[in-house]
Amino acid sequence: MHEAFEISSLLKLTEQIESIAAYDDNLLVATRQGHLMMYLVTPNTDSSKYKIQVLRYHKTFSKKPIQQIDVIPDLSLLLCLSDNILVVHDMNIINFPIVQTIHETKGGTLFAMDHEPAISMTAEKISLIRLAVAVKRKIQLYAWKHNEFKPLNVDITVSDIPKAMVLGKDVICVGFKEEYTIYSLSGTTKGQFITSSSRSMEPCITKMSDTSFMLARDQSSVIVQESTPTMLSESVMKVNEQLIAAAHDAPYILGLLSDQVVVHTIDPPMFIQTLSELNRARLLYKCHRGLLYAASVSQVWRIGAVDITKQRQMLLKDKHFQLAIQLTNMSDESKEEKKQRIDSIQMLYALDLFDNKKFSESMQIFLELDTNPSEIIRLFPDLSTTNKPTADSSNGTKPQNPELENSLLALTEYLRMVRQKVIIKLNPKPVNGETQKGGVNQNEAVAKHNEMTSYQTETEIKQNETTPKLTEAEIKQTEAMIKQNKLLLEIIDTTLLKCYLQTNDAFIGPLLRLNNCKLEEAEQVLLQHKKYSELIILYQTNGQHTKALQFMKDQAKQSDSSLKGFHRTKNYLQHLGAEHINLIFEFSNWILLEQPEEGLKIFTDDILEVENLPRAKVLDFLLREHESLVIPYLEHIIHIWADDNAIYHNALVRILREKMIDTKGLYSDVEKQNCKAKLLSFLQRSNYYSPEMVLVHFPNDSLFEERAIVLGKLDAHEQALSIYVYILDDVQRAIGYCDEVDQKSKDNKKNLDVYVILIRLLVNPTKEVLLNGPLWNVAKTPYKPDIDTALSLLEKHADKIDPLKVLLALPDSVPISRLKKFLEIAVQKQLINRRRMQVLKGLLYAENLQVQELKMIHESQSVVVADYNVCPVCKKRFGNQSAFVRYPNGDIVHYSCQDKK
Repeated sequence: MHEAFEISSLLKLTEQIESIAAYDDNLLVATRQGHLMMYLVTPNTDSSKYKIQVLRYHKTFSKKPIQQIDVIPDLSLLLCLSDNILVVHDMNIINFPIVQTIHETKGGTLFAMDHEPAISMTAEKISLIRLAVAVKRKIQLYAWKHNEFKPLNVDITVSDIPKAMVLGKDVICVGFKEEYTIYSLSGTTKGQFITSSSRSMEPCITKMSDTSFMLARDQSSVIVQESTPTMLSESVMKVNEQLIAAAHDAPYILGLLSDQVVVHTIDPPMFIQTLSELNRARLLYKCHRGLLYAASVSQVWRIGAVDITKQRQMLLKDKHFQLAIQLTNMSDESKEEKKQRIDSIQMLYALDLFDNKKFSESMQIFLELDTNPSEIIRLFPDLSTTNKPTADSSNGTKPQNPELENSLLALTEYLRMVRQKVIIKLNPKPVNGETQKGGVNQNEAVAKHNEMTSYQTETEIKQNETTPKLTEAEIKQTEAMIKQNKLLLEIIDTTLLKCYLQTNDAFIGPLLRLNNCKLEEAEQVLLQHKKYSELIILYQTNGQHTKALQFMKDQAKQSDSSLKGFHRTKNYLQHLGAEHINLIFEFSNWILLEQPEEGLKIFTDDILEVENLPRAKVLDFLLREHESLVIPYLEHIIHIWADDNAIYHNALVRILREKMIDTKGLYSDVEKQNCKAKLLSFLQRSNYYSPEMVLVHFPNDSLFEERAIVLGKLDAHEQALSIYVYILDDVQRAIGYCDEVDQKSKDNKKNLDVYVILIRLLVNPTKEVLLNGPLWNVAKTPYKPDIDTALSLLEKHADKIDPLKVLLALPDSVPISRLKKFLEIAVQKQLINRRRMQVLKGLLYAENLQVQELKMIHESQSVVVADYNVCPVCKKRFGNQSAFVRYPNGDIVHYSCQDKK
C-alpha cells in the first residue's frame, strides 16, 4: 500500500547468531559459540546505508550458546540466559562483568521482562522492573530491588514447558505447544486458547500493551485483552505461513516469516507492506519506536520507519486518513503543529466520507472540528440558493431519493448541534439547570429548540452589574462576536428550514418561532412549498403583522388554501396585544361584517392579550364602525370581566336607553322589550354607574320605572315612591321598593322611615306631592287617599316604623281602634329597648369596676433598680439617667434593648 519501513542489511557474520538486543544506537549480537558483539549503528551521510562500528567484541563471554539476551538501558544492565541460567551483566564496563547470577533459574529455558521507565522519587531515579523465568514447568517471578533481582513469593506452576512468554502489567501470557494460557501474577489461570490443530506450530506472542497480547493461530493472529481473556477479537493479521516472530511498533504490527516481514495495522485493519529482502530470518527485536532489527543465523538487518512526513503524504494520497492521524500523533512536531495537521487531515477525511455517502460520520467530524457551517452548507448546492419551485415542491411532497434524504437528515443533526453551541456562546447560562451535552435525536428537537430561544444582548453584556466593567475595546469585540454569532444563527436556521421542508415538516413551526431565519429567503421557500401556515409564523415572529394579516385575508376565500376562513385571522388578532390596537381595528373589520358574533370574540375571548386591550378605544371603534356590537361588548366587560369603571356602566345605560326610545324606528317592539328588561335589571344590580349623570338624560314622558330605580340609587325615596304611586299606580311595587330599602337600612341610616314616606303619600296626596314640572302632567290625578292600604302597611311593619312620625302623618279621622295593634307593638318595642339599655348599663358599670380593681393591683407593684442591676440583653448596668422597660415576667431591660430581647 505504501512504504512504512525500509530495510537495510547491516552485518554478515561467520559465527551463528543465537540472539540479539538493541538500545539507542547500539546493537548487541550473541552467538551460539558464546561470543558477544556490541556495535554502534549510525547513519552514513554519504549514502543511504548505515555505518557500523564495533564497540566491543567479547569472545569468552560464555562457554555455552547464548540462548537469549535483553537490556535495561536505564540501569546499563544486560540480561543473558546461557547454559540454562540467567545472569545479569554490567554494560558500563568493557568486558561486561557479572552483577548477579540468579542461581534459582538453573534449568531455565526462557525469560520475559516488563520494564517501566524510570521515575524520580525525590532525587533518586527508580526503574520498576519485573522478570519472569521459565524453569521447566514453573515460572519464577523476580523484581529489581536494591541493585539486584529478588524473587517474589509465588512461583507459577504450568502444565507444560513454556515455548513463548510475555510479561504484562498484572498477568503473564504463556505459549505452549498446543495452547496459550494467561495467568495472573498470583498464579491463577485467567484464560486458555487453542493455538492450532497442527502440533508442529510454534507459539508466537506479541505484547500490544500492558493489558493486551497478539497470539499467532495457524495463518492468522488474534488479540486478547486481560480484562476479558475469554474473548477473542477478529483476526488482525492473516499470512500464508506460520509466524516466526512479531513486534508491535504502533500503529503497525510486523510479522516475521521465513523470508520476509509483513506489515499490518490493527485499527483500521489493513495490509501495509512486505519487506522481502530477508533470507531465513528467525529473530525480530524492537529497539524503540520506528527501529527494529531482524536476524538470521548469519545476518542482521535494520528495519527503520520511513519519515512520518513522507508516510503521511502517501497515506493522504491513498485516502488512509485515520492512519495518517495516528502517525501525526506520534510525530515529534509541536502540539500546535500536530493540531493543525490533524485538523487538516480530519477535514479531508470528512470530505471523503461525504463523497462516499457516509453523511452522518462526516458531519460528526465537521462538528468536532468546529467547522464553519457555511462551508458545510456549500456542499449542498440545492440549499445554498433558493430554487424555482418544482413539481414536487409545489404539491408539498418530499423528494423520493433516500440518498438525498439521508444527507439532509445528517446535515440537520449537524446544524442543530452547531446551533446549540452558538446559543451557549451567546448565553452561557445552563438550560434547565445544566449545560447541554452530547446529541439528541430528532424527536427531541422541538423541545431543544424551545429551550434555547433567549440569549444576552449587547446591552445586557454592557450593563451586567455582576461582571467587571469592560473596556471599550472589549465591548466592541464582544459586540462583534455577538453580531457574528447572530448572523451564523440566521444561516443555520434558514438552512434547517430548507432541510425540514424536505425531510420532516413537523419541525418547521417550532423552528420559525425562534425568529432567526432570513426573512426574504425563508418567505420565498415557504411560498414555493405552499406552507402558508408556517409562513404566517415567520411573519409573526419577525413582526411583519401587516403582511401576515393581509396574506390571511387574501387566502380566506381560497377554497384550496390552508388559511381558508376567518379563524386563523381571528386567532392572530387576538394575540397581537394592545400595542397593535390600530392594526387589530383595521383587519377585524371584514370579520365583524361577515361574522359579527365570531368577530366580536377578537375583543372578548378569554385570552390575556384580549383582556388587556384598551377597552375605551375598542368601545369607540365599535361605536363608529359596528354599533350593533356595542351592547354585547359592554355586557361582556361588565358581567364577565367585572369591570367597575363607571364609563362603561354609564355607556351601557345610555345605549340601552337610546335603543328603547328609538326615535328613528330602527328597532322592533320585541327588541325594545328585551332592551327594557336588560336596562331594568342592569339599573337594579349595578352599583358603578353614575346616577346623577344618568338621570339627566332620561326623558320626562317615558321610562318612569327606570327613573324610579335611579332615584332609589340616589336615596331620593320620596320621588321614587311618588313615581310608583302617582304615575305607575303600582302601590305593590312601591311596597316592594320599601322592603328592599329596609333590607339595606341596617347599613345606611338615610334609608330609615321609608315606610313612613309611603304611608304619608298614600293618606295625604295633596300635601306632599313631589312630582314637579312635566312629570306631574302624566301623574294619575286626582289621586284618592288610600287609608286601608296605609293602615295595612302600618300593621304589617309596626316594628320598623317610628310611632311619633307615623301618627303625625295620619289624618285625625282615623279611629283609634284601627291603630290598636300598631300601638301595642310599638309600646312593646319601646319596653324591650328600655330593658336592653338597663342591662347594658349594668354590664358596663361592672366592667368599669373590674378595670379599676386591675389598675389598683398593677399600681401597687414596685420595681427596684440599683447600681448593681445588669441589663440581660446588653450586659451593662443601669445608670441614673437610663430609661428601662419591664416585661410582664419581671425582667427589666434598657429601653433601647427591648427590641433585641
